[in-house]
Amino acid sequence: MLGRIAAAYEADPERRRELRQEILLAVWRALPRHRGEAPLRAFIARVAHNRAITHVAREAGEPRRQPLDEAAPSGAPGPHETFEARHMRERLAQAVRALPLPFRQPALLTLEGFSPAEIAPMLGLNANTVSIRLTRAKAALRAALDPEDRR
Repeated sequence: MLGRIAAAYEADPERRRELRQEILLAVWRALPRHRGEAPLRAFIARVAHNRAITHVAREAGEPRRQPLDEAAPSGAPGPHETFEARHMRERLAQAVRALPLPFRQPALLTLEGFSPAEIAPMLGLNANTVSIRLTRAKAALRAALDPEDRR
């Protein structure tokens, strides 16, 4: 779950690894504050998303430079991966990262298996607002992935 959250906020593999470490450290530090009011999984997801938002805000405007020898792609795709599947995953990840934060958070938490009722207290919203944001996020993703689809 933490790796997927990091991937949703960072496209660069190096930054994604750093974010994952920051998230793990933030979760470790926050665990003593968990009072059992929400399931542990929901508590961890909330801490992870909050850390990711802080990370992205801090990193904004600070592009990193990669040495040329590290810029080459590492490793070949597995035999079961096709070009189309890879391309679609990249487009989906890019579309999710492009979602405005109010839509991205509920969408990511839904992909992690949380219901709107579980997401609502994590984000400080009511379940109806979460459902509306999910509907808008799905529409935005659909439009980004299939611009010719005019639903």
